Amino acid sequence: MTSFEGKISVGVIGVGSMGRNHARVYSDIGVLDAISDVDFKTVSELAEKFGAKAYEDYHELLASDIEAVSIATPTLTHFQIAMDAIKAGKHVLIEKPICSTIEESQTLINAAKEADLTLAVGLIERHNPVVKFGKEAIQSKKFGDVVTITARRVSSFPARIRDVGVVMDLGVHDIDALRYLIGSPIKSVYALGGKHANDVFEDHANILLDFEDGTTGFIEINWLTPMKVRKLSLTCTKNFVELDYITQSARISSSQVRAFDNSDMSHIPLEFDIRDISLRKKEPLMNELVDFLEAIRDKREPLVSGEDGLETIKVCQAAIESVKSGRKIDL
Repeated sequence: MTSFEGKISVGVIGVGSMGRNHARVYSDIGVLDAISDVDFKTVSELAEKFGAKAYEDYHELLASDIEAVSIATPTLTHFQIAMDAIKAGKHVLIEKPICSTIEESQTLINAAKEADLTLAVGLIERHNPVVKFGKEAIQSKKFGDVVTITARRVSSFPARIRDVGVVMDLGVHDIDALRYLIGSPIKSVYALGGKHANDVFEDHANILLDFEDGTTGFIEINWLTPMKVRKLSLTCTKNFVELDYITQSARISSSQVRAFDNSDMSHIPLEFDIRDISLRKKEPLMNELVDFLEAIRDKREPLVSGEDGLETIKVCQAAIESVKSGRKIDL
């Protein structure tokens, strides 16, 4: 289990699917002090399970002596709760997306800076061992130059989602991961998608990203596929690399053509080199929450900062606008 050296008391606001996991991990680390949710029956049961204080009103939690909070409530509530937390002097980790709008996100970032408080965003895939593996390989040019980076994140419709579409729910993860891996700003976005089984939000989208360094990014997302797929691939000048977020494994492939008879093009001898790597498995959420705590303790930026969350929101909103308008959106 990942450990944290230091004592920081933490509260969790919102104990739905993700918030419960935040509470579990903080409890495992030994820093969970309180949890809050409007469903007081649920929050009371969880508080008893984890040995924490229970609050129905998050303002009461913020009035306690905790030092930091995780906010895992619906997106539309993020801004107000996070601003209240900052005003109360608490460090904040806010689940993705950071806020509903660019304006709210920027206001929140400014408030945290003025208060000299840590603001982290829960874009969990940056903390996945396969993303760390990919980042280190790209930086060292182990596989050559990256030409195209592609992500696929598809699954069936999640009952927990009520206030955002698939771009803000799923696409936000890979937009952030691709931005982090390539390390170059995105200059334009073009997306196709729509509402196949949803009358309110888009439930499928294909997003094309143009990076300033010339790399092309492509993301496929939907809530329509009866199978959960979370994969990332790098088309490089030396290798083709496939990364699996779920199994935390990598497949590195290359091939070369051996001498062949020009009169028999149906039998071209290819020599393949395929290597499968199973990385040391770590729970990304554990990595994320420990990074947040260490950022507070060491007074450094978290791996995913408020600014990272803002830049990802800008791309998400451009993708949604592109889906609606059918146009490429320049950033």
